[in-house]
Amino acid sequence: MFEYALAAGLTASGADAYLLHVTTTPSVSHVVRTEGFDCGIMISASHNPFYDNGIKIINSAGYKLEAEVEELIEEYIDSKEDTIPYAKRENIGRTVDHAIGRNRYIGYLISLATRSFKGMRVGLDLANGAATTIAKGVFDALGAKTYAISADPDGTNINSCCGSTHIEGLQKFVVDNALDVGFAYDGDADRCMAVDEKGNIVDGDMIMYLCGVYMKERGELSNDTIVTTVMSNMGLYKALDKKGIKYEKTKVGDKYVYENMLANGHSLGGEQSGHIIFSKLATTGDGILTSLKVMEAILESKVSLSELHKDLKIYPQHIESVRVKDKKAFRENAAVAEVISQVEKELGNEGRILVRESGTEPCIRVMVEAGTRQLCLESVNKVVAAMKEQGLTAAE
Repeated sequence: MFEYALAAGLTASGADAYLLHVTTTPSVSHVVRTEGFDCGIMISASHNPFYDNGIKIINSAGYKLEAEVEELIEEYIDSKEDTIPYAKRENIGRTVDHAIGRNRYIGYLISLATRSFKGMRVGLDLANGAATTIAKGVFDALGAKTYAISADPDGTNINSCCGSTHIEGLQKFVVDNALDVGFAYDGDADRCMAVDEKGNIVDGDMIMYLCGVYMKERGELSNDTIVTTVMSNMGLYKALDKKGIKYEKTKVGDKYVYENMLANGHSLGGEQSGHIIFSKLATTGDGILTSLKVMEAILESKVSLSELHKDLKIYPQHIESVRVKDKKAFRENAAVAEVISQVEKELGNEGRILVRESGTEPCIRVMVEAGTRQLCLESVNKVVAAMKEQGLTAAE
């Protein structure tokens, strides 16, 4: 429905709309960047349920639209008058079937592999989303014995108890089928989480670590630096220190990670949630590309995935998403701010608390890292209890 509405609006204003159909966010970015388009539009609920569909706009360079341009679009949408004239007669735009663009992207992914995947048993959790049109075909073409789950989208089951946000299904699948590795994507496939041969989760922090170490050993890690967000685990930084790898921290969002990478010439960055950016290959997080780079590290290093991340010790972490009535009221509540400050003091140098607003939902994320899982849980509960006492929370 959104695709047709957008195509109608674009053509009515004189623009041509090239339709990629069901495809991934990074494929849109790649097509825009490599084929000279003015912009790209991705309709996706990302990692959320289908009813949370949104629109991601990508600029002509292939990355997230500048904030000032987003504001102009929102201003136009909110205005009572149509200030953009409709095209007339021969100036009306066209809709063009551009499935070839997606096929070129698939060819690009295949071209990145450094060696055949023959002999590797790989599990893919496709989240009943956009990766179903691309991922298995890429791994099959590279010679892997590929097993896919959550590969039957019906329009409403995207991200439903599957994919990178519900990775337990893939963990069981990898162990039960004695696979070498598993990869889980989110609905629009810009995230990737992995599962090693023992069934352990390999999250975005661990992927950045093992890829960073691999790239540094080969002189491919620009400035010997990885760009992370404030959500990355303390254990990642301690492990990077031991390997002589530097790091920078940005606000949460792959947009901010890429801005930092672009400004400073860094080649690897990402988020704990699995948005990983290899800036010499892509301008945004790309789940399938990330899985190919992890495969490269496994095959070129000639060791298992569990061996690649064994030196990284992750601190226990607990995150709770609290639905709120009003984010502004939360920001301005002094009592809750005082409890957060108190928890911060109690944790000292052996832990940390991070409280932030969700960018996609009416939620506040409360995250604590500490020496024990119990301490994490107790600290988060203190903040959540204070929010409830202050009447800030909303019913689920």
